[in-house]
Amino acid sequence: MERGLSGASVAAYRSDLEGFGRFLAGRRLEASKAGRGDLARYLASLRARGLSSRSASRALSAVRGFYAYAAAHLGFAEDPTSELLNPKIGLALPKSLTEDEVEALLERPDTRTPLGLRDRAMLELLYASGLRVSEIVGLPGDAVDLEAGILRVTGKGGKQRLVPFGKSASRWLSRYLEAGRPPLDARRSPHLFLSARGRAMTRQRFWQLIEAYGRAAGLRRPLTPHALRHSFATHLLEHGADLRALQMMLGHADISTTQVYTQVSRSRLRRVYDAHHPRARRPGRAKMPR
Repeated sequence: MERGLSGASVAAYRSDLEGFGRFLAGRRLEASKAGRGDLARYLASLRARGLSSRSASRALSAVRGFYAYAAAHLGFAEDPTSELLNPKIGLALPKSLTEDEVEALLERPDTRTPLGLRDRAMLELLYASGLRVSEIVGLPGDAVDLEAGILRVTGKGGKQRLVPFGKSASRWLSRYLEAGRPPLDARRSPHLFLSARGRAMTRQRFWQLIEAYGRAAGLRRPLTPHALRHSFATHLLEHGADLRALQMMLGHADISTTQVYTQVSRSRLRRVYDAHHPRARRPGRAKMPR
């Protein structure tokens, strides 16, 4: 995880992770069992120590990096940092992709093969539904209603919700079910998405795949499944979606968690305005009508 960092950056990264380790040890809490509330208390403890927003943001970035690695390679069930606010800029990370970046990503799997069809269907469905990575890899085959375009999802705490998906995801799911899944299903598995050995897809494997497809698509930052969940939510809001409906689709218990995405959307609108409005970047007097 430290490859490509300068010596000073590595030292700062190590120091931040050691500080987080001391925080967990003081509460007799294992990193794999820490939740969003624990991470919020960690951030509060940084602020209570008088750390600047920049330093607290850097510390949180180090912890985010740790949990991204742990989810992909160590089998951690969830990333408790995924919906926390960044102390420096007040926005949730990871940042959402642009619509063009999503299109580039979706085009990367080789759909001439069963595994490529599986990967395209998974990416399409993840972007179309905003599921958590644990939810999409755990989908049973009977959770999908292709005709209605509806998923029956079991989320955190065993709570079930219905999530719609669009025609593009439906088309690729159909192709996967018809031509991709049968060659993989030697074990007659009940799961929707299968590995090359016919077992259920794992979180770790999907993290690895999406990272590889992100690199192949030319994305400059490491890609995680949660980035597509962020992109799903941000793009829906930018195109006029209702916040309450988005809360239901994402499976958020509290609307305040969903409101993170309104901040992301407003930030993007601000950047678009500043970049393109002729009077946004320099002072000047408007011409008086003749």
